[in-house]
Amino acid sequence: MGARKHKAAEARKEARKSVSLAKLNNCPTSPRKMRLVADMVRGMDINKALYLLKFNPKEASGRLEKLLLSAIANWRAKNDGLRVEDSNLYIKEIFVDSGLQMKRLRTAPQGRGYRIRKRSNHVTLVLGTKTSETAAVN
Repeated sequence: MGARKHKAAEARKEARKSVSLAKLNNCPTSPRKMRLVADMVRGMDINKALYLLKFNPKEASGRLEKLLLSAIANWRAKNDGLRVEDSNLYIKEIFVDSGLQMKRLRTAPQGRGYRIRKRSNHVTLVLGTKTSETAAVN
């Protein structure tokens, strides 16, 4: 590897140390339904987001709540000495990508078959800490 690529790789590695993330792959919910809940909690403080996800009636909110708890656990593993309550954690990024589609046939009248697409998605959640400048802006 050349020197330029090596420096860029080291910079990416250092940037990844300050961020903790969690991924949920092949979740059997349509991406559109998951995006509705993801848009609701994007940019929120983690305590407020956990409260909102816990009492939201949508099925996708239960899965996102579990994913957020996993991201918090990943953050704890990286930062041993810090407390979650004192760190001003918030949801820095959350995005939903479409996953695999299972294609099935449902019988229809007159010898036809209708196609059913069972969609799935991938969710990536990134946590960040609010510094004093970003806390003053928000």
